[in-house]
Amino acid sequence: MDKDKRSEIALDPWHSLTQFTSARIALGRAGMSLPTRACLEFQLAHALARDAVNIPLDFPTLAQKVSALGYQTLTVQTQAENQAMYLQRPDLGRVLSATAIDSLQQRHTNLQTDAVVVVADGLSSKAIEQHAIIFLTSLLPELQTQGYSLPPICLVKHGRVAIGDAIAEHFAARLCIVLIGERPGLSSPDSMGIYFTYQAKSGISTDADRNCISNIHHNGLGYQNALKKLLFLIHEAEKLQLSGVNLKDETTYVMPDTFQQAQTNFLLD
Repeated sequence: MDKDKRSEIALDPWHSLTQFTSARIALGRAGMSLPTRACLEFQLAHALARDAVNIPLDFPTLAQKVSALGYQTLTVQTQAENQAMYLQRPDLGRVLSATAIDSLQQRHTNLQTDAVVVVADGLSSKAIEQHAIIFLTSLLPELQTQGYSLPPICLVKHGRVAIGDAIAEHFAARLCIVLIGERPGLSSPDSMGIYFTYQAKSGISTDADRNCISNIHHNGLGYQNALKKLLFLIHEAEKLQLSGVNLKDETTYVMPDTFQQAQTNFLLD
């Protein structure tokens, strides 16, 4: 690249904005197209997003890791029998399969519980694989410290957000917490979301009844801030006896030096 071209790029005000966003801006051009590097980076990001959706979550390994934390697990599946059906029929991902219902009724009846924690693969197995266990490491002891009784951690194959409602209703739990892989973007294929519902009921609870904490990933919201937000919502929901659009998140954001440092601090706290 000649000196004049380098000077042109250096003077382009768009380049200074790239430090504030992961959006694809100031990519440059090669004739009427993008430079080769930008094209290859886009193709890689697209491939990672597709993999996040299509590669199945390793549920046996996830169950082992949760068990290693000292908690029982129950793995169930929705009426979406495979990934293709899950993507084409979102409604089936919101309903437990007959086998799952039988498993809940036969193995876990008459339990007195306050809160249910559900982990679903959702649209990004990578998100759950990378973030769920780390987050549960502090969330579950914190819930128990506050006196909440918990049933087994429910791991759901091909689950949508609303699948937590049926599980919470089965356990008669006031609080429903769903960790789920979010729809991957080209800059965040591993984004995990947390959905919280107070007094969730199958077929009755709507998206307006839930609170969402989203974009938990390496370039997004850190574990410390996500946990802080969730505990605040739980406290306020118990006081106001509601969740959703009428429950506002009033927490302040704690700016970590780096995501990795925040992750280390989170585990040490």
